[in-house]
Amino acid sequence: MAKLYFKYGAMGSSKSAQALITRFNYEELGMSVWLIKPSIDTRDGAATIKSRIGLSAEAQIITPEEDIVAAYRKAGKHDVIIADEAQFFTPAQIDGLRELVDEDDLPVLCFGLRTDFLTHFFPGAQRLMELADSLTEIKTVCACGRKATVNARIDERGHIVTEGSQVLLGGNDRYIAMCHKCWKDRIKREAEEGEA
Repeated sequence: MAKLYFKYGAMGSSKSAQALITRFNYEELGMSVWLIKPSIDTRDGAATIKSRIGLSAEAQIITPEEDIVAAYRKAGKHDVIIADEAQFFTPAQIDGLRELVDEDDLPVLCFGLRTDFLTHFFPGAQRLMELADSLTEIKTVCACGRKATVNARIDERGHIVTEGSQVLLGGNDRYIAMCHKCWKDRIKREAEEGEA
């Protein structure tokens, strides 16, 4: 019985690397993988999934307007779907992935962030939390040693940003994975330093 999987973690938790390793494992067994990513993620090229450790692969891009079930049917039959940056898919597209699990008995593995820089759900991630058969946190650590759960956005001076649009693409230049306590403490400290 196929399942819908959501494997989520903070920035730098190796989500893309795990997606690409999972793809390799399926293909090594002779299985066909439909590797996809949302079109909004253009950091490494529109159709490229790239991990921080250097693994990369070409993927089919899915625009927000696309019907994901129709896109799958057009792409041809596959044994599994692997989606990177799944938080950027629309809730309707997540519903489509759920449909492919239920109607085609097709395993779908989604990798992505759960929350944004203000700890709010991304719409696609929220829908995955609601629909997935399996939820797995890919853990990473804060500089203090605690589990990192916050994708802290930073400005060009390295200060925490607490305003702005939900989506701002970036890597280590824009985000730091932090525990909630360090994030809150640093926001407070930086606000006090700004007042001094």
